[in-house]
Amino acid sequence: MNTITGDDRLHTRLGATALRVSRICLGTVNFGGRVREPEARELMDYAVDTGINFIDTADMYGWREYKGYTEEVIGRWLASSAALRDQVVLATKVGNPMGDGLNDQGLSARHIIAACEASLRRLGTEWIDLYQMHHVDRDAGWDEVWQAMELLVQQGKVRYVGSSNFAGWDVVAAQEAAKARNFVGVVSEQCLYNLAVRYPELELLPAARAYGVAVLPWSPLHGGLLSGVLRKTAEGRAVKSAQGRSAAALEQMHSTIERYEQMCADFGRDPAQVGLAWVMSRPGVTSTVIGPRTPGHVKDALHALESPLSDDETARLEELFPPIGRGGTAPDAWLT
Repeated sequence: MNTITGDDRLHTRLGATALRVSRICLGTVNFGGRVREPEARELMDYAVDTGINFIDTADMYGWREYKGYTEEVIGRWLASSAALRDQVVLATKVGNPMGDGLNDQGLSARHIIAACEASLRRLGTEWIDLYQMHHVDRDAGWDEVWQAMELLVQQGKVRYVGSSNFAGWDVVAAQEAAKARNFVGVVSEQCLYNLAVRYPELELLPAARAYGVAVLPWSPLHGGLLSGVLRKTAEGRAVKSAQGRSAAALEQMHSTIERYEQMCADFGRDPAQVGLAWVMSRPGVTSTVIGPRTPGHVKDALHALESPLSDDETARLEELFPPIGRGGTAPDAWLT
């Protein structure tokens, strides 16, 4: 499904669609607060110049400034050159709270349509290539969700629909409901997946594979945990790595991360590149969402894509970060 053809190793199909996207997706969660607008524009320019055509954002990104800020930054960047909009595959998300009102969140038909219109205004574009549901909404029935998404597709405001943070059974439910309406349904699922978090292997990845859904891992370095956090902390240059998801996981995995960083040194490779190369090599993974703060981080991701792990390196990582249970998919992973 996602095989690279010819000499183009950077691009592949988005799941079962004919849309071509880069195997590295430029995530913009750091735009606003961690990355100022001039640096954000530099990052996007660098990404496009190096062949990365896939940009991911969300309506609520930029919340450190105000919700919607990141889409506005991207919109101003797109407006700087008439050629940019046609060059990039633009993805955004809907579902997280955008205000204090009762209906300013979730996947009601009302909020989906209103949020899409607001995103289009902030992005300064007539269409969104991939409109992703940020989280599943248990209160929204699939007929309601698909009615809204179908309308946006028919109006030409959305090209494809994706999901994010869904369980495997959510993907199945969404696709079966879409099939009953003769609608394509979701074409991609964006999920937390990395060496430290392998839960998607149990049911989400098999479900995605069965339905031809692209898999877009986010936080492939687990918030910096797998980027050399111990070395960076010792050198006094840990920024994101010393906060949030990474800091919480480090308390439980300190010994494992020590061994991981030593293993990467044995490989003669940077920990961040090792962690990225592992995710990029996983069966079913289409494009890996990175959250860079500098062009150097983008360059590292490209290097990881161009320098896959050897079988021996992969085997050693599998020993250090073993799959859940006996490995493989559910229920075989936990059968004795």
